[in-house]
Amino acid sequence: MSTAQWFLFVGALLLVMGVTPTLLKRLPITPAMLYLAMGMLMGPTVLGLFSFNPLKQSALLELLTEIAVLISLFSAGVKMPVPFSLRQWRAPLLLASVSMAITVGLVAGFGVWALGLPLGAAVLLGAIVAPTDPVLATDVQSRHPGDRDQLRFTLTCEAGLNDGSAFPFVMLGLGLLGLHNLGDNGMQWVLVDVVWATSAGVAIGLACGVVLARTFWWLRGAPQRHELLDDFLGLGLIGVVYGLSEWANAWGFLAVFFGAVALRQTEVRLARRARDAEAAPALAGEPVAAEAAPAATVSEGALVFKEHAERLSELVLVLLLGGSLYLDSWSWPAVALALFLFFVARPLSVMIGLLGTHAIAPVRGMTAWFGVRGIGSLYYLMYAIQHGLPEPLALQLMQLTLIVVAMSILMHGVSVKPLMNLMWRRGAA
Repeated sequence: MSTAQWFLFVGALLLVMGVTPTLLKRLPITPAMLYLAMGMLMGPTVLGLFSFNPLKQSALLELLTEIAVLISLFSAGVKMPVPFSLRQWRAPLLLASVSMAITVGLVAGFGVWALGLPLGAAVLLGAIVAPTDPVLATDVQSRHPGDRDQLRFTLTCEAGLNDGSAFPFVMLGLGLLGLHNLGDNGMQWVLVDVVWATSAGVAIGLACGVVLARTFWWLRGAPQRHELLDDFLGLGLIGVVYGLSEWANAWGFLAVFFGAVALRQTEVRLARRARDAEAAPALAGEPVAAEAAPAATVSEGALVFKEHAERLSELVLVLLLGGSLYLDSWSWPAVALALFLFFVARPLSVMIGLLGTHAIAPVRGMTAWFGVRGIGSLYYLMYAIQHGLPEPLALQLMQLTLIVVAMSILMHGVSVKPLMNLMWRRGAA
C-alpha cells in the first residue's frame, strides 16, 4: 500500500470508530476484534494489500509494544483504589506470582510433550503467553481511578503486576537455551533476575512515585501556584522510572506500575490531608484561610491522554498483527496451544492461586476466563528474538504466539460484554 492509501485507510477506520461507539456498546464486538478483522482483510489472509513480518521488523515491534505496555501500565496503576489494602491486593499478587508460575509450568509441559519443543523453548513460550494484557483488556479493566468493582480491580491489578513478573521466566527460558547466564545451579538467575530485579523495580517505582507526587503537589500549591502540564508529567514519570530501572538492571514494567500506584496513593493522601486542614478551622469557628489546597492531581490529569494513546497503540498493533497472519498460520498446534491455555492452564492456575482468598465464586470463574493475551506477549516474543533466538525457533514461537493473541482477541472479545452484563445483573439483584 502507498502512503496515500495508508492515510486513507487509517483515517477512514478512525472515522468509523469515532462515530460508532454507541453501536459497538450494544454488540458483542470489541474494537480490537474490528482492528484484527481489518488487518486480516487487508493483509495476506484475504486481499494481500500489505503484509507485516514481525521477524524482520522485530526491533521496531519491540519498541512499539514496549511503549504501548508502559502507557497501559501507568493507566492501570493510577486506577488502583486508595488507600492500599493488603487484603484487597492479595488476590492479584497471588495471580501474578503463584498463578503465573503454574501457567508457565503447564504451558512448558504442553510445549515439550505436545509440540516437541526443547525445554528452554517451552519455558520461554510459557513466559511469553502467560501474562495477561493491560492493553487489550479494556472492557474488563477498572473504569476510573478508585473503581471498587472486585473483578475489574483484580484483573487490572493482575495485568499491571504480571507484565513485570513474567520477566524472570523469560530470562530462565533464554538461559536454558544458552542465551542468558543463569549462573551455577541457577543461582545468578535466582539472586539477580528474581530477587534483585523484582525488589529493585518495586522500590524504584514506589520511591519515584512518592517523591514526584509530593514535588508536583508542592509546585501546584500555595504560594508557588505553578501551572503544570499533567500529560508531560505523566510521560516524564514513565520515562524516569523506566530509565532508572533499566540502568539498575531492575524490571521496568513493575517499576512503572508501582510508580503510578504510588503517585496516585500519595496525591490522594495529600488532598485528604489538605481538606482536613481546611475544614478544622471552620469546625472550630475560626476564620478559614483564603488560600485553598490544589484540587487537581497529575494522576487524574494525565489519565485521559494515556487512555487515548492506549487506544491508538491498540489500533496500530492489532492491525499489524492481522497483517502478519496467513491462512496457514492457523495450524493445529497453534490452535491447540491457545485452547489448552484458555481452558486448562488459565482456569487451573487461577483456582490454585486463589485458594484461601476471599474471592467469591463468580469472581473466581470470571477471573479464570478473562486472562486476555495481547501486546505484552508480543513484546516478550520480540524481546527474545532481539536477544539472539535462532531463526527457526523464532519462527515457530512467533506462529504459536500470534495465533494465541488472535484467538484471545476473538474469544475473549465476543464473550466479554455478555458475561460482564451477567455479572452486573447478578450484582444488582
